[in-house]
Amino acid sequence: MIRYNKRTSNIVTLTMDMEGRKSNIINHEVGRAFIPVLNHLKKDLAKGTLAGVILTSAKKSFLTGGDLDYLTKAEDPVEIFNFVQKQKELFRAIEKLEVPVVAAINGAALGSGYELALAANHRIAMRHPKTLVGLPEPTLGILPGGGGIIRLVWMLGIQKAFPILTQGKRYAVDSALKLGLIDGIASTREEMMDMAEAWIKENPVVKKPWDEKGGKIVGGTPHHPKIAQMVAMATAMLVKKTRNNYPAQQAILNTMIEGSLVDFETALRIESRYFTQLLLGKVAKNMTKAFWYDLNAIKAGENRPKGFGKFRPRKVGIIGAGMMGSGIAYVSAMVGLEVVLKDVSKPIAERGRAYSDKILSKMVDRDQITEARKQEVLSLITPTENASDFEGCDLVIEAVFENRALKSKVTKEAENYIDSETIFASNTSTLPITGLAKESSRPSKFIGLHFFSPVDKMKLVEIIIGEKTDDETLARAFDYVKMIRQIPIVVNDSRGFYTSRVFRTYLLEGMALLQEGHLPNTIEQAGLRSGMPVGPLALTDEVAISLIHDILAQEEKDLGDDFQLHPGIPVIKKMVGEFKRLGKAKGAGFYDYPTNEKKHLWKDLASHFCKEEVNSDLPELMDRLMIVQSLETVRCQEEGVVTSVADANIGSIYGWGFPAFKGGTLQFIEDYGLEKFIARANELAKKYGDRFEVPQLLLDQVK
Repeated sequence: MIRYNKRTSNIVTLTMDMEGRKSNIINHEVGRAFIPVLNHLKKDLAKGTLAGVILTSAKKSFLTGGDLDYLTKAEDPVEIFNFVQKQKELFRAIEKLEVPVVAAINGAALGSGYELALAANHRIAMRHPKTLVGLPEPTLGILPGGGGIIRLVWMLGIQKAFPILTQGKRYAVDSALKLGLIDGIASTREEMMDMAEAWIKENPVVKKPWDEKGGKIVGGTPHHPKIAQMVAMATAMLVKKTRNNYPAQQAILNTMIEGSLVDFETALRIESRYFTQLLLGKVAKNMTKAFWYDLNAIKAGENRPKGFGKFRPRKVGIIGAGMMGSGIAYVSAMVGLEVVLKDVSKPIAERGRAYSDKILSKMVDRDQITEARKQEVLSLITPTENASDFEGCDLVIEAVFENRALKSKVTKEAENYIDSETIFASNTSTLPITGLAKESSRPSKFIGLHFFSPVDKMKLVEIIIGEKTDDETLARAFDYVKMIRQIPIVVNDSRGFYTSRVFRTYLLEGMALLQEGHLPNTIEQAGLRSGMPVGPLALTDEVAISLIHDILAQEEKDLGDDFQLHPGIPVIKKMVGEFKRLGKAKGAGFYDYPTNEKKHLWKDLASHFCKEEVNSDLPELMDRLMIVQSLETVRCQEEGVVTSVADANIGSIYGWGFPAFKGGTLQFIEDYGLEKFIARANELAKKYGDRFEVPQLLLDQVK
C-alpha cells in the first residue's frame, strides 16, 4: 500500500501503490495504511534520523481523487462529515511533521490527490502529457473536501484562487507552475526525485504560513476594501453564470470568505460542512452520475463490440471543406493523422486547410504551441480536388450538404479509389444511414459519424449503426473517435437518430409556445431558467430556421400520411415563407443581428404571434421545454435507437447543452421523481397533446 524507503541521507520516500487498482485514491483503506507509516516517521524524528519526506506513487498517476463509490452511496451527513475530517487529520499530520515534505508528482494529481500534494511543503511535477493537477470537484457538483480551498486561499489569495477553485480545471505542468499550483518541473522521474532531495537539503526547517504565529493570507481577507469589492463582483458573476443552478460554486466562494475570517482548523470544519451539504444534494448526485459513471462507461467502451484489436488509421479522407469538414480535418491532424481534404476545387479545399491555420495561429499567439508544432500539424493536411488522392485511406468521411443525391454522388466517387476494408462514414445529422448505405457498394463498411459544430470545441460524436454495418466497422469508428479525443456515443439508425431527434423537441416546443401567444422574452427566459445555455428561439436562429424548415419539408415528403404535424411548424413556415427571416447566418430570424451591436429579439415578433393575452405560467413553460426532451429520449430507448443510459445522458449534455446539473435527459426523470414525472406529463398531455404522452417503457418501470 505505502512503501517506506529511507535513503542514506535520512530522507524517506513514501511510495503509494494500492493493490488491485490502476491508480491510487483516498479511501478508508489508505487512511488506515498511513497510520503506522506516520508513527514510524515520528519515531525516526524522535531519534534524529529523519531529515525529510518525499511523497510519490508507483502508479502512472500520483493520486486521482477520493472514493466516489463510497461517497455517492453515503447518506448519513455525520458519517460523511467525519470521513472528510479524518482525511484532513491525515493531511494535517503530514504537514506538521516538522521536517520538509515534498510531493513528487509523477502523473495526475487531482481532487484529493492534489490536496495531499498541497499538504506538502513543496511540489515538483514530472513533465508528461498525462501529468495534470487540479481540483475538478465543481464539475461533479461538489467542492474540494480535503482542505484544498483553505490552503489555496492562504497560498494564492482569494482573488487568484477564486477562478481556480470554481472552474474545476485540470492544469498541465507549465500552466500549473505559472499559477503557483506547483513549484518545479522535472523532465524524468530520476530528475524529479533528485530535485526533491536537493530541496529538502536546502530547506531543513519549514513551516506553513497558517501555522506561523501572525501568519497572514496573501492579499488579505474580505475586511480589505479591494477584496470586499472583488467578493461582491464574484457573487454577482456567479449568479449570472450559474442562475443559481450550480450550488457548488457559491458554496466554494462562501467557504473561501468564511474560512478566511477564522483560524485554520475552524476553516477546515467550515469546508467539511459545505462539502457534506453539497454531497447529499440532488445536483451532486446528477453530475456525479453523468460526469463520472456515465462518461467513464462510455470511455471504457461499454458500447464498443468486443473481439477486435485497437484501430489506428494512418490516413483519413474528408469530403467537403466547409466548416464541418475543416473541423474534422483539424482534430484528425492534431493527433498526428495524415488528412486528405477534398472539395470541388483545390482553392476551396485550401480554404478548409486555412481553418486549421487560423486556430493554430491563435494557439501560437497564446504560447499554447510553438510555430514548429503549428507547421507540423498543417503539413498533415493535403487539400485536393481529386478523389484519386483517397487511395490508401483507412477511413473516408463525407461532410457535404444534407442532400441525398449529392451524398450518393460523392460516396460512389470515393469508392472508386478505396479498398474493400476502408470505412466510409457519413456526417449526416438527420438522413437515415441505412438509406444512404444503399448507394454504397460496401454497406457493411458504411457508418454514420455525426459531428457537432464547431468540431474543435464540441466534443461529442454520434456513431450511427446502419442496418448492414458490421461490428468491426463500429469498433473501428469508435476507436477513431476516441483517438481524436472526442466522446463517442453509439445509436441505432432512425430519422434524426438520437441527438437531432430529441434536440429539435426543445426548438419546436419553443415555437409552439410562440404560436400559442406567449411573449418571446418569456419563452427565452423559461429556457434559460431551466438551465439550457440558450433560449429555444435563439437556438433555432443558430441552427437556421431555413434548415429546420427544409428538414421538416423533406420528412413530410418522405413520410406522407405518417408525418406528424407539430404545433410549432406553422411558426417555421411563416418565418420562412412570409417574413423571409431564415436565421442568424442570414442576419434575421427570431432575433435581429445589427452590426457591432448585441442581438435582440425582432421587434415585430410579438405583434405577429401574440395577438391575444395569454397567461404565461413560467414554471409550466419550463416543464414543457424540459419534459418534452426527456419523453422523446424514452421513446428513443423504447424503439432501440439509444441502448445505453450513459449514451443518452452524455449525448444530451455534450450534444445540445442539456443542463449538466440535471445529469442528462434520462437522469432528469430520476431527479424529478419517476411517479411525479409521469403525473406531470399526463397533465401536460391533456392540455397540449400527444407529444407529452408517457411511453409504455416508463409505465412499466413504475409497475
